Amino acid sequence: MDKTPMVWIMAQQIPWQQYLDFFVRIIVAGICGAAIGYERSRRSKDAGIRTHIIVCSAAAIMMIVSKYAFVDLTTAEGLSLAGTRGADSARVAAQVVSGISFIGAGVIFKNGNTVKGLTTAAGIWATAGIGLSIGAGMYGVGLFSTIAIAVMQLLMHKFRVSTEAMYATALKFTIRDDPAFRDKLMADVTAWKGTVDEIAVSSRKDGTVDYSVVVKVPNNFDSAEFVRYLGDNDRVVSYSVAPLT
Repeated sequence: MDKTPMVWIMAQQIPWQQYLDFFVRIIVAGICGAAIGYERSRRSKDAGIRTHIIVCSAAAIMMIVSKYAFVDLTTAEGLSLAGTRGADSARVAAQVVSGISFIGAGVIFKNGNTVKGLTTAAGIWATAGIGLSIGAGMYGVGLFSTIAIAVMQLLMHKFRVSTEAMYATALKFTIRDDPAFRDKLMADVTAWKGTVDEIAVSSRKDGTVDYSVVVKVPNNFDSAEFVRYLGDNDRVVSYSVAPLT
């Protein structure tokens, strides 16, 4: 049995030049994470540049650990040490793929019929994959993936299709009792080629009615129209208009 201390075995297997390469991998991973996080932070998402830098750099670290931290399981000649036969060093990197999901779940939330955070969660998952690839030394794959994902996100936000070509706005207002107003609102939203995703109505003792409405309209719709629509109604006591990003 080989009596050589494990730390000496690691020093023989991993020269100091290799450690410099490890540091470069972690830095490059952080830069790639920042590139993806920049697009998210521009849209005021909670998971922005710092989150993506940490996720991507940490994934690179995990991959480096997964690939190189177990060299002391074999001798310099490649012989397995006692008790290490069948050890699988890839198990560390494999856990990143499933383990990153807890961060993704933290940025997804549901508000009524509206689900937010799916793109950010998917971006974090992809960022972890980029970190793993760079940590493995596959710079080309990591850099290409960074550029591809960042460009796709920017283009898809600029050229939206289907339901993504709509934006949601929350309308909250108080109106003097008007039984026909709800039907009129639904008809007007339809005329704007929009949809009413949510609507909540509650009556007050003074005879006024509180409305909380989430409306989706096409991107080319002027949101100032909501303000004019509510402000020009003499029966509306107070109102607020807020975009849902």
